[in-house]
Amino acid sequence: MKVKNNIILALDVMNGIEASEICEKLTPDIDTIKIGYPLALAEGLEIVETLKENFGYKVICDFKVADIPATNEKICSETFKSGADAIICHGFVGPDSVEACKETAEDFGREIFLLTEMSHPGAKKFLQSDADAIAEMGVEMGIKNYVAPATRINRLKEIREIVGKDAFIISPGVGKQGGEIKETLQYANSVIIGRSIYESDNPKEALKEFIKKSQ
Repeated sequence: MKVKNNIILALDVMNGIEASEICEKLTPDIDTIKIGYPLALAEGLEIVETLKENFGYKVICDFKVADIPATNEKICSETFKSGADAIICHGFVGPDSVEACKETAEDFGREIFLLTEMSHPGAKKFLQSDADAIAEMGVEMGIKNYVAPATRINRLKEIREIVGKDAFIISPGVGKQGGEIKETLQYANSVIIGRSIYESDNPKEALKEFIKKSQ
């Protein structure tokens, strides 16, 4: 997945009107957005098609899918039917559940991102201890896309070493959570930024500043 300016906009807002207003300010400097449960639950999966049609974005659904294989297949199927280009799934549920996501994505001609480790402080308590094993599992399964944290550069570096130079890593945690964009892009292909852009007084200028810092 190619990402313009190596920045994915995280739209963690609660309604479609606000989401569209943000997008209007930031097009054409971005071409890929990430939406999560807050927006999808508030507006329904129809919001995916709305944002794609109105702005031409690629849409990653950050649903962190983590259930039994049969349920994962249903979640992914409905998500891809809505027009999503990719979905994020957890790896801690094991290879059979991840395979269900992967196979469904392949059936639709779409992609999955395997989440190895999250960016918030609490992730260190449980997820971090298994993150390397999750990344190794992804490599064994032939997965090419990963999520790894910008808030812990040493961990991001280790995940990159495991998945290899040809894998595509997207990294959350730049901005509000303390991650630095240029440092993160040494190991990640793209960064995920949300509140630091759309909660600023001038979102367009905030985005341009991140683009400048990334160079």
